[in-house]
Amino acid sequence: MDKKDIQPLIIAIDGYSSCGKSTLAKQIAKELHYVFVDSGAMYRAVTLYFIENDINIEDENKVLDALKHIDVTFKNINGVNTTFLNRKNVETEIRSLKVSQLVSEVSAISAVRKKMVALQRNMSGSQGLVMDGRDIGTVVFPNADIKFFITADPIVRAQRRFNELVAKNQKTDLHEVISNLEHRDKIDTEREDSPLKKADDAILLDNTHFDIEQQFKVAMQYIYGVIH
Repeated sequence: MDKKDIQPLIIAIDGYSSCGKSTLAKQIAKELHYVFVDSGAMYRAVTLYFIENDINIEDENKVLDALKHIDVTFKNINGVNTTFLNRKNVETEIRSLKVSQLVSEVSAISAVRKKMVALQRNMSGSQGLVMDGRDIGTVVFPNADIKFFITADPIVRAQRRFNELVAKNQKTDLHEVISNLEHRDKIDTEREDSPLKKADDAILLDNTHFDIEQQFKVAMQYIYGVIH
């Protein structure tokens, strides 16, 4: 089937930290010529703003005021989806461990989630869209055409994250990464507002023993099955 004949879909990809959600989402978006939105990057950008501006996340008034001054957008730079915070390229900064250590707490704040969900829904437009995160298939786009829920063994996820940080020359150790992922999983799944959970109609993909290309192949087989 010619890609121009494919009806635009909204594809939601949810799952745990360091499961390769964004990698899969980027692959699908590229294959289908869809817009890709990394919702996790949006929460990381907000977290970075809070850190850089010494915002006490337990002070509701300061959080609400700070959100008025935050704008998160994406640009494709040399084929790479890049995150901008108030027009500044922050793609590298938001991937740091200091942001990772606080992003789940920031993401659990209702005011933050409301603003990000509104921004995310406005990004859909009339084009095909692939978005990954924690609550895309349950809250942001509950009527998404296709939903995936990604998981993997926690130790495998930690090793992948550790390798990623090492490749970026960020100093850390595996035990610290494991602790961080356990902490994030607990907050993500237990928070009151939009907790991480599998949508009833989502396809479960456990990629513990999959490499990137194997996961992509499985996902595309399902997507083309729906399209056809």
